Amino acid sequence: MGANASLEPMTPDLHAVASLIRQWAGELGFQSVGITGFDLDADIEHLQQWLADGRHGSMTYMARHAGLRADPGTLQPGALRSISVRMNYMGESPAQMQACLDDPDRAYISRYALGRDYHKLIRKRLKTLSQRIEGTVPGARSRPFVDSGPVLEKALGRDARLGWIGKHTLLLHREAGSWFFLGEILTDLPLPVDETPAVKDLCGSCAACITVCPTQAITGPRQLDARRCISYLTIEHRGSIPEALRPAMGNRIFGCDDCQLVCPWNRYAQTAAEPDFAARHGLESASLIDLFDWDEPSFLSRTEGMPLRRTGYVGWLRNLAVALGNAPTSKAVVGALQRRREHPSELVREHVIWALGRHGAS
Repeated sequence: MGANASLEPMTPDLHAVASLIRQWAGELGFQSVGITGFDLDADIEHLQQWLADGRHGSMTYMARHAGLRADPGTLQPGALRSISVRMNYMGESPAQMQACLDDPDRAYISRYALGRDYHKLIRKRLKTLSQRIEGTVPGARSRPFVDSGPVLEKALGRDARLGWIGKHTLLLHREAGSWFFLGEILTDLPLPVDETPAVKDLCGSCAACITVCPTQAITGPRQLDARRCISYLTIEHRGSIPEALRPAMGNRIFGCDDCQLVCPWNRYAQTAAEPDFAARHGLESASLIDLFDWDEPSFLSRTEGMPLRRTGYVGWLRNLAVALGNAPTSKAVVGALQRRREHPSELVREHVIWALGRHGAS
């Protein structure tokens, strides 16, 4: 059956609806879909302890919305199920990523952020999926989420049999690794949940992700201190980056993929079929100096419709200043930093002066 297929509205066959949902999800470009209820008590307990330990840093919204994460029914009244989906985004080989990371003169940007903003793309497709469901079962109500609301997406993805939560806190799939996005539709339809056995945790004794973390942000299996995480420091954190952590950031200017690059399960990761996730403007291997020389209109123009916008122009320069401070000393590097020494932003100036000091040019 296609998108226009319909079922008897008064007595919908929910197993048939679930089958249609899986078919439609595949047609919309999702590689996997699962359906689960809300058995999140252990995950909420883990979240509450994480918040109590202050590991969320300045992400105050995490604490403010903790109650909403505990009860999906507050996000979508009457919600009984989560339809969880995944979509691959890996656009190049791990060897190519590692080559960029190993070149201290080049900027490393987390690979999920090189193309179109996944929030917009996946939300649009989930909205289409929601409309098909509601068109098939009149009166059904649903709401899509893509990392855009207080939803425990990894826990829901795990319970929907999309994988297990690895020691680096990301969802892992034995045939797809972790290079994928997650999305959910909360619905009040009592769809049949996936009753296959839960996906086995296959991390075993491996601790590669914990060992490789440049700032030791992964303090134990499934224990992440965001205050030390490079993704948090370069994207969510708006203030000064702690000096003690700056050298370990290397050339990472937006996010960090180290824990994924070393994960053995990512040898099975699948290349993305979605062209909108392809890298734009040569950002997969751009030089630090070239990016640092962008003025604000260039930044806004070249990051339009991309996740990179989230850091803001000042944060962009702050992150690049740190990376240039970690780059090999050269006249070009020092010159680039000197050109920003009198930048109007105190935050940028602080990090530029630190970087110049690293090159003996303060």
